[in-house]
Amino acid sequence: MATLAPSVAAVRVAVRRALAGLPAQSLVLVACSGGADSLALAAAAAFVAPRQGLRCGLVTVDHQLQLGSADRAEAVAKWGEAFGLSPVVSTRVEVDGRVGGPEAAAREARYEALIDTARQVGAGAVLLGHTRDDQAETVLLALARGAGPRGLAAMPASREVDGVLLLRPLLDVARAETAAACEALGLEPWHDPHNTDPSYARSRVRALLPSLTEALGPGLVGNLARAAALAAADTELLDGLAAAAAVDAADGDGGLRVSALAELPAALRTRVLHSWARKLGVSGSALSARHVDALDALVTRWHGQGPVALPGALLVVREGGRLTASQG
Repeated sequence: MATLAPSVAAVRVAVRRALAGLPAQSLVLVACSGGADSLALAAAAAFVAPRQGLRCGLVTVDHQLQLGSADRAEAVAKWGEAFGLSPVVSTRVEVDGRVGGPEAAAREARYEALIDTARQVGAGAVLLGHTRDDQAETVLLALARGAGPRGLAAMPASREVDGVLLLRPLLDVARAETAAACEALGLEPWHDPHNTDPSYARSRVRALLPSLTEALGPGLVGNLARAAALAAADTELLDGLAAAAAVDAADGDGGLRVSALAELPAALRTRVLHSWARKLGVSGSALSARHVDALDALVTRWHGQGPVALPGALLVVREGGRLTASQG
């Protein structure tokens, strides 16, 4: 009897834990680019899901950002079908014209496509192939831009968007393990040139991480990922308190009562303002700490200043003890 490679076992165990508790016969989709991380994830899900009474399909997204991207998406789809995944969906997105830099625009387009596809085929969850290394890189990027606890919490293991669960089973699995799993299974991953393109911030961080690990010790990646988990736990509590505070501060007409906001600790007040801006339609990638600070100034540093401009041509003003928004 052949011995199961430890790397394959590690990925399967991670997937088994992520899928535990999903309703029987639920359909889950694996988001697969053909890279080592998502390929190892898809192979593991194809093995684990049926054994947990679940159905498993695959979705691949063509961002149209590279020559041959359509051929790549077609190859991934054919692989998924041959591997027994069903349904297999290949979808194309438009990245140009979106708010934010190319990385943020591509990410936003990708997630929209994943959620739309899941809803179309009746999938309750989408599995994403982010690893522990990806989590560490995300923390470093958050530190570099001066992010608060929400940014340092990096990527959640589970998040629901429009009724679809986004699950990241591999956040405790090293990138080296997914590569080893592919090798052990005889899978040939695609190497995305964007991963080594220095014009992308994440690629620069990825290139820097080995030097940081050499300087600060082999536990760096794991420690950064652990810091994200701790920040996520604190953020979950604060977000829950902020959600309750937002209800109390609502004026019933889409605005916020300044008196209620002024009574809140800064950590809760800024969260209420952030979530309110998002409900107004401001994109998360476009909403910055500068915008939230300007909104906070309408509450805590009021001296009759004019409206605060938010992305999406929204103007927020303080009038009659309320914060209200209108299209500029």
